Formats: sequence, C-alpha cells, structure tokens
Amino acid sequence: MSEDRLMIGKYRFRDDKEYQAGKRDYQKVEELKKKTDFQSFESVRSLYSQLATGNISFETRLGFDFDDEVFELYEKMQSGSVSSKSSKSITKPEKKVKEKINLQDFDEEMQERILKELKKKENIRKGILITSAVVAVLSLIFFGIYQYMSLRTQRDVEALAQIREESREEQSYITTEPATESPFYHANISGNDTPMEPPEVLPLYKDLLNQNKSLIGWVKIADTIIDYPVMQSQDNEYYLDHNFHQEYDKNGSIFLDAECSIYPRSDNLILYGHHMKSGKMFGSLQKYESESYYKKHKRIEFDTIYETGIYEVMYVFRDKVYSEGDVNFKYYEFINAYSEEEFNSYMNEMAAMSYYDTGVTAQYGDRLLTLSTCDYEQRNGRFVVIAKKITD
Repeated sequence: MSEDRLMIGKYRFRDDKEYQAGKRDYQKVEELKKKTDFQSFESVRSLYSQLATGNISFETRLGFDFDDEVFELYEKMQSGSVSSKSSKSITKPEKKVKEKINLQDFDEEMQERILKELKKKENIRKGILITSAVVAVLSLIFFGIYQYMSLRTQRDVEALAQIREESREEQSYITTEPATESPFYHANISGNDTPMEPPEVLPLYKDLLNQNKSLIGWVKIADTIIDYPVMQSQDNEYYLDHNFHQEYDKNGSIFLDAECSIYPRSDNLILYGHHMKSGKMFGSLQKYESESYYKKHKRIEFDTIYETGIYEVMYVFRDKVYSEGDVNFKYYEFINAYSEEEFNSYMNEMAAMSYYDTGVTAQYGDRLLTLSTCDYEQRNGRFVVIAKKITD
C-alpha cells in the first residue's frame, strides 16, 4: 500500500484500520471547526467542556492534537492572553499605581522593620538574579560541550573515513563477493561443525583495527550522513557514550549487538545508534518512514572486517522494547533462526509491521542486517530498518 494512501495532511497511519479511524477524526474535527466560533470565549469554553467530559472523543493523534489545541486556546482565553468577542471574556485587571512610601511618616521602630524587610527582599532578588545567571552560564557550558562533542565526532569520523578510503584505493583489487560464495561465514548453529579459524582481516580495515580492536565493520548509506565505523563490546552499554577513540562522547558510536557474531556469522546482525537531534549517528534513520525516501536509499553498505557487503532494505517499522514477561515478537531477539519455519515466522512478523511493501523478500539462509534507533512516538519506542544481503 503506498504511503499517500495512508496519509491525511501531515499524519501518517500504519494500516488501513488506523487510517479509517483517522478519517473519522478528520471529519469530526472539520465539523467542530464549522460549528465553533474560535474568537468567542463562550463558544470555545463549550467545546472545551464537551472534550473534557468525554462527550466528544477521538481515536488517533490527528484528533488528540486538535484536542490539545482547543485546551491551549481555552487556557489562553481564560487567562486573558488572547482577546475574544465574548462580552464575558476575561481581561487582565488594571495595574494599581503604588503609592511611594515615605519613611519619615513612621516612627523609628517601624522604619527599622521596613528597612529590614526591604533588605530581605533585595537579598531575595539578588539571589534570584545570581541563580538565573548560574543557570544561564551552565546552559551555555552544556551547549558548548555538546557542540564541541558534535564537531569532534564529525571530525573524527571524517578522518576515519579518509583512512578507509585511502586503504580502499591502495587495495583496489578488493571487491564485494556474492553472499552465496563466501567460504567464511557459515554460522555454527547446530554446534556440530568444527570451528574454523577467522579469515584474514581485509586490508581495507587493518589500519583502523590497529587503532581499536573493538572495530568489527563499517556502515554507510549513500547520500546520507550515515557513514560510520561499527564497534562491539561485551555489553550493549559502553559504546552508548564512547567514540571510536574510547573517549566519552554523548553521540556514542554505532555498535553491533553483543549477542551477534561476525565470525561465525549470525543470521541477523543488529546495529544500534543514537537518534541524535543533530541527525548524527542514526538520527536520520527515521526518514525511511517515507516510501519516497526509501526509493532513493534502497541499499545499505555494510562491511565486516572480513568481507564487504551490499544490503537491500526489506522492511521498515516502529516497535518497542518489551518487558521480559511480555509475549510479543521482539525483533531485537532475532539473531539466529534454528529452522526454516522459525525464520519464516520472523519474516512474516516484520512484513506485517512494515510501513510499505518493498517487494524484497528473504529465504532461510539469507544474511540479514538490522538498523535500530530510539523512537520518541511511544515509550521505549524503536525505529527499525531490516535489510538483506544481495549479490552484486
């Protein structure tokens, strides 16, 4: 189903059922707009009352946003910050002119008490000013640190990318092997195979690996900001706030799930990255919600330190991190499939959640790549892109 089919204005809906609910909300909102005089406090208050008591309710974010707009307008009209045509509209009271106090009009004891009270108020005023100044300075320092880290991250990544490109030019004979022909990546799922020695590291990544042994690969999406080394640690915590040089960095790094393995290779390699407001790391990944964006960025380059690879996007969806007791499909637990039936079950779950049909499918034995980042539309939300390794 095309993305336009599930759009109403700026609102996008996940499926036809949600879309139909959105249409109902849209019609209801339009009718309310026609019936309500938004310049009249009485009219706005009447609408607000119906919404607050539940006489009028909505099903989707389209309606909820309208509800919030009415509430904000009602609050502003009630406080007098918005003018209205209603004769009963609330206005701000006129300020009374304060009479000047002449200390000489009071006896010495009262003068002393007045002076103490004035001094107390002055100290409070100074305290507020000092506190405000400290908060402002700390905010500037925080912003400066954030900007510094952001620029440092960009500079370091560009330097690492330059090292990688120079290595590529020196090793121009290296090419991407078809996914079905590599002799190295056959995951020892059954436990019966004799473990193989890891293959030799690609010359493309030897210099970078010498700088940090936690490097496991590189991910890049052409014509986007995503062009980063991929790290892996013994847990999924360290690279949340450390960069390639193992320095503290709020941007963190792109890293492979600790449970995944590049040799023997897991069926599905899961990469995590922060959803930075600056767009860095996986901050731009959410653009895949748009099918038109996907069509311009269908392929993902992902190399391990042992082999290069091109992946094609299959599924794009939103999900969340569930508690251990929840009986739900959990994409972040799909690392290896132990049977064809299990693999197909995973594929069916993700296809059902996908925003659109890419036409790309996978079969048992295919190698998959998952890109995952935080999504703020729901608590513990995640935005996920699934891709399949393809043959050149």
